[in-house]
Amino acid sequence: MISFFRNSDKLFFVVEHKSEFSESEVDRLEWLFSGSKLLKEKKLKGKFIGPRIEMTTPWSTNAVEITKNIGINSISRIEILKLGYDNYDSMTEFSYKNPDENIFHLKNLPEKVKYIENINQYNLEEGLALSFEEIDYLDNVSKRLKRKLTDSEVFGFSQVNSEHCRHKIFNGKFIINGKEMKKSLFEMIKLTSKKNPKNLISAYKDNVAFIKGPNIQMFTTNIKDSVDFYVTKNIKSSISLKAETHNFPTTVEPFSGAATGSGGEIRDRMAGGQASFPLAGTAVYMTSYPRLVENRSWEKNQIQKKWLYQNPKDILIKASNGASDYGNKFGQPLICGSVLTFEHTEKNKNIGYDKVIMLAGGIGYGKEDETMKKEIKEGDYVVVLGGDNYRIGMGGGAVSSLDTGELKNKLELNAVQRSNPEMQKRVCNVIRALGEEDKNPILSIHDHGAGGHLNCLSELLEETGGEIIIKKLPVGDPTLSEKEIIGNESQERMGLVIKKDNFEKIKKIADRERAPIYHVGEVKENKKLIFKGKNKIDPINLNLDDFFGSSPMTIIKDNLQKIEYDNPKYHSNLIIKYLENVLSLESVACKDWLTNKVDRCVTGRVATQQSVGEIQLPLNNLGVMALDFISNKGIATSIGFSPIVSLADEKIGAEYSILKSLTNIIWAPIRKGLENISLSANWMWPANNSGENARLYEAVKSVSDFAISLGVNIPTGKDSLSMTQKYPDGTKVLSPGTVIISAAAETSDIRKVIKPAAIKDFDSEFIFINFCKGTNLTGSSFYQTLSQIGNNVIQTKDPNSIIKYFKIIQEMIHNDEILSGHDISSGGFITSILEMNFPNSTHGMELNLNGFNEDDIVKILFNESPGIVIQIKKDGVERLSKENVEFIKLGKLIEERKLKFLHNNKRIELDIDHFRDIWFKTSFLLDSEQTNMDECKSRFLNYKNQKLKYKFPNSFTGKIKKGSYKKNIIAAVIREKGINSEREMAYMLHLSGFEVKDVHMTDLVSGKENLENVNMVVFPGGFSNSDVLGSAKGWAGAFKYNEKAKKAINQFYSRSNTLSLGVCNGCQLMMELNLIDKKLNGNHPKMEHNNSKKFECTFSGIDILESNSVMLKNLSGSTLGIWSAHGEGKFNLKGADVNIVAKFHYDDYPGNPNGSEKSAAAIASSDGRHLAIMPHLERSIFPWNWGHYEPNRKDDISPWILPFQNARKWLEENA
Repeated sequence: MISFFRNSDKLFFVVEHKSEFSESEVDRLEWLFSGSKLLKEKKLKGKFIGPRIEMTTPWSTNAVEITKNIGINSISRIEILKLGYDNYDSMTEFSYKNPDENIFHLKNLPEKVKYIENINQYNLEEGLALSFEEIDYLDNVSKRLKRKLTDSEVFGFSQVNSEHCRHKIFNGKFIINGKEMKKSLFEMIKLTSKKNPKNLISAYKDNVAFIKGPNIQMFTTNIKDSVDFYVTKNIKSSISLKAETHNFPTTVEPFSGAATGSGGEIRDRMAGGQASFPLAGTAVYMTSYPRLVENRSWEKNQIQKKWLYQNPKDILIKASNGASDYGNKFGQPLICGSVLTFEHTEKNKNIGYDKVIMLAGGIGYGKEDETMKKEIKEGDYVVVLGGDNYRIGMGGGAVSSLDTGELKNKLELNAVQRSNPEMQKRVCNVIRALGEEDKNPILSIHDHGAGGHLNCLSELLEETGGEIIIKKLPVGDPTLSEKEIIGNESQERMGLVIKKDNFEKIKKIADRERAPIYHVGEVKENKKLIFKGKNKIDPINLNLDDFFGSSPMTIIKDNLQKIEYDNPKYHSNLIIKYLENVLSLESVACKDWLTNKVDRCVTGRVATQQSVGEIQLPLNNLGVMALDFISNKGIATSIGFSPIVSLADEKIGAEYSILKSLTNIIWAPIRKGLENISLSANWMWPANNSGENARLYEAVKSVSDFAISLGVNIPTGKDSLSMTQKYPDGTKVLSPGTVIISAAAETSDIRKVIKPAAIKDFDSEFIFINFCKGTNLTGSSFYQTLSQIGNNVIQTKDPNSIIKYFKIIQEMIHNDEILSGHDISSGGFITSILEMNFPNSTHGMELNLNGFNEDDIVKILFNESPGIVIQIKKDGVERLSKENVEFIKLGKLIEERKLKFLHNNKRIELDIDHFRDIWFKTSFLLDSEQTNMDECKSRFLNYKNQKLKYKFPNSFTGKIKKGSYKKNIIAAVIREKGINSEREMAYMLHLSGFEVKDVHMTDLVSGKENLENVNMVVFPGGFSNSDVLGSAKGWAGAFKYNEKAKKAINQFYSRSNTLSLGVCNGCQLMMELNLIDKKLNGNHPKMEHNNSKKFECTFSGIDILESNSVMLKNLSGSTLGIWSAHGEGKFNLKGADVNIVAKFHYDDYPGNPNGSEKSAAAIASSDGRHLAIMPHLERSIFPWNWGHYEPNRKDDISPWILPFQNARKWLEENA
């Protein structure tokens, strides 16, 4: 049965339910739907846009769970309908005319298992991308079995053996210019690990690569299926590295494609060994030119195309929204990334990222002794954690192996996927709990990605065999055939193998975390893979060798073709115009439009993210995460690529890609230096086009040889070799052959990372060190603006020189001899110098360029040969000379806010702030596509005027207090599903002397916890229930409509000797439940959407006001830096007399990121005991957490520890 609730004239909720609602249930639903009213009508009039009939949205999944949490059990689906919208996305939405009770009625029944008479014809109809050799192979399997193969078997084989999954080209035999190559591509990459294995634990054996990590502290609980206190444990860690691409899905449906790409990569890092822990993400977006304005000549010079799916501008916005949204809701910070836009036509060749690149990478960690999967045996349980099956990504693995546009639209759209990060967070919490056990019960684990259950479960059972019972697999769409149940790519699922005896224990943990868990089969040591059908026919019943063992080897024949791209003409008197153009390129311009919407602080362990300096601009060279809260040991990661250089010379371009990653990661103190760095190589190439396979071979060989000569390894990577887009008119566009290098390494001290913002020290000098044999313009951003590529690529210096440079820079970092430093990258030398000045509000530079010994100043200024600029003292210059490092002395800081160059008696003077605005303008243009225009303009006007200014409390020493306490004080950190900030909050309480309890809402609802012995409750941040139906609405409902939880919280707040704190989502909860002042009732402050209408992440200043707040009292008068990360952070004070205890230092956006009344950042109860604050003090505890710390202080801890110490002291005296 269907009911409609009207929210407004344009917006309706449609609810599918099994029985009539009671009056009480209607009241609950109308509260939940924010005052929407139940309609008597069973039919709506008009044209409505809503989700596709057959695909329940993740929003609905969460909404239905919320209704169950508030005691309504009859609802199966809730969706939103919008009236009067003509434009909609046919991939994910549907147009409903006069929707009625049959709105979600599905007439079609599941298809029965089919035997395939003609495999070749089936391959063409279904777009399975099987080769002729594979079809012959399957025909022979059929003959040997004396039966026809089922649709599931043929489909399954195509997925398991697709180029996407089996890397047939990388494992294939290459014949170039008629000569057979000695090694495959994979063998050359693996050779780097054989030659340089020093730091390796696991390479190309698992979902991720593992390298050796340090001894660290793990903060966890001993009991995982119930309430328990947090404890610390010491472990020997391993470091994980992984990068994935999701190019085809992102081209077709950018938001979902990038979101599920991010989610899949996170699952890879969850599935390493017996289990591992994702820590932080990276992202790269490459598209054709977005055409933001009409006057950019490099865009006007390109061929005109009717984009196949979405235009590049929309892809950039939607894809970055999807990846950001996933990480934000899951609780993974995105700390490093890049953008490249490019198109070019020359020599009868169309090049461009029409088929886009979306790379999702990341770092994580685990226990060193659990980095290898255990042996599985007969009778062990096969378990699936996670969500339901939908008709999603059917054939995604195979379709991703074809050129985009090659198939009928229907088949390509069938590969579109659906993301539910909050479900993945629940699953991850279970994996985390098991991985943190003293004895991890997981024997083997694999994520669900391409190929769905089939790929995941078959790879789990690859060594033994097994039997899967299809009717035990969860189904969200009742029309799915057994083939679709087996092969769909519904996300947020993990496959595990465990001992039978451990299932009940794991189920209890999963139930506590509200993570669906299913026992779906068992291990059989018979080398067969059987999916038992619902009826008499088993859709899959094959030997494992039929799936894995005998797929024919791919032979790749090609010839080397050297293309000489033209060099442009340019004039040295046009430098200003050239610079303005270069700074406007998306790859060079400010990336604030990307970083302002992505969480860069969640976990409380972010040591270096994108933004730097008192003006907080996204310019940092790399990202760094702390491995724990106390050891100062961490993981550094960086990215490098050079595809436009590779068009001119694929071998040197490949070397540049490695060098660019190394000149980014060099700024962190790496334990044991260069030899301890590992790389991921992700290959995106338009293979099987004339000359491209040969270019790919040359590039892979170059990467392998260069990595070996530098002493580094490449233990992980991915290939996506169908980077061609075909248009209906016959136009074919090849994406530039691209390798993206992601570097990772243990950093010995996260506090010593060098930043690019120049330090105000007028006795220092700036030095340029080139890692190449000269200045390079070929493939540069400058040539890009002239619509040319060029043909003279400058070679890198010999490996020994590079190794020496790296070693010396590392020693100087360890010895505090480097003040600031930046790499030479997109935009060239002049851009790097400007960027060292952009985050500052004062001073400039005066530089002498004569040391380059180059008459052409354009070659100097726009040079993009990999290298570095460092700011050092005079004794540092002497050291470089003594070590025989080739370097160029550039000059010094000056008081004047100018950049002055001297070259061959000619002087150039640049206004730094003018060029900073030009550099920022492209970000403004892209931001205007995602942000409310008033706020977008305010950001552009105010970003340079709202510099960070601090005033620390007079009594603050910066030392970590190690006190002895008179009595135990207990704090409970209460979390709901989707909360992602409980660990950093619990640790700060622990650091301040609290005994800290981990309490899940399921503990309160069940009555396992009643808060009787708790002195302080804390509601942490995150996305409870994915913010469905409003931030913290579902969380509040769990308290309002569950008697035990309601009684526990009411009795806690009735006591006069307790304290409470709500941060971000917890602050929103306190507003929903009127916990600051019950007397205000209808006038209690509420939280609303940010004025910008999007998620905001920023590091800004807040002022602590005079107040009676227990936690903030002795900070009054301070101005401190703090992280904010929220979408609904605007305080609506409702005209009430509210105790505002902290406000944003700046009233205008973006300094006030949400538009709160009176710039309110925190409010307290009238007696000061209960505090609700939107910014994240718990993520700003250590100086290394801050985006910019007071430069002259050398503190061990930031002033944000004081509120927790104040709380402990008050409770000791009053509890």
